Amino acid sequence: MSEEMPKAYRGLNSLKVSSVKHYTDKTFSFTCERPESFRFRSGEFAMIGLENGDKPLLRAYSIASPNWAEELEFYSIKVPDGPLTSRLQHLKVGDEILIRPKPVGTLVLDALIAGKRLILFSTGTGIAPFASTIRDPETYEKFDEVILTQTCRDTKELDYGKALMAEIASDELLSEVVGDKLTYIGTTTREESDTMGRMTDWLRDGRFAAATGAELSAENDRVMICGSMAMLKEHKQICEAAGMLEGSNSEPGQFVIEKAFVD
Repeated sequence: MSEEMPKAYRGLNSLKVSSVKHYTDKTFSFTCERPESFRFRSGEFAMIGLENGDKPLLRAYSIASPNWAEELEFYSIKVPDGPLTSRLQHLKVGDEILIRPKPVGTLVLDALIAGKRLILFSTGTGIAPFASTIRDPETYEKFDEVILTQTCRDTKELDYGKALMAEIASDELLSEVVGDKLTYIGTTTREESDTMGRMTDWLRDGRFAAATGAELSAENDRVMICGSMAMLKEHKQICEAAGMLEGSNSEPGQFVIEKAFVD
């Protein structure tokens, strides 16, 4: 940032947008240049935003790109009256965003103790941090099996997750690392589909066990959860009922949630 900018802008980096893709009328993703000094762990988030007079408008956004990528990717919902998203959704290639160069977060492998299966529960754009995790080779070094679930209202909203799976399958190096360890389950709650229902219902009525080969297990499974406040609360209750303990960066456990996006 220039020296003429207000004090509130000091310490922020300005990044040029390199691509924008709209998936639905409610969701889009964009990539931007990555500073050489910017390092992050898969699953972390950064404060990003736009200039807004004397004070920048910043919000927490999960970094969707893998930690080895040359660009930073973000996946966002469009909120017509949202202070930031109402402007972000109109980004074009060449525009600039602001970023605070210190990523943080609890949806990281370091916050989990060793286990056999890694299960990533998400709704909507809550899949973003896991888009990074499933493209990180370390994930497959630590776990024998990785299960990514995403629940949306309509099938079109599952396109981002499907595109991720296709990208991994077509990447020669990544597909070799992932092998057959990764499973994606996308469900819908409004539009009729072959996989309907909230994942919490799947966990309770046995559909999750039928689809993955085993019920949720405190002994074997490690869980990450990202979505709305109600979704986080319900999944947390299910994990605790299964005997799991919540983890953190300072004290790893059997499941973690990201509180940064919860009011």
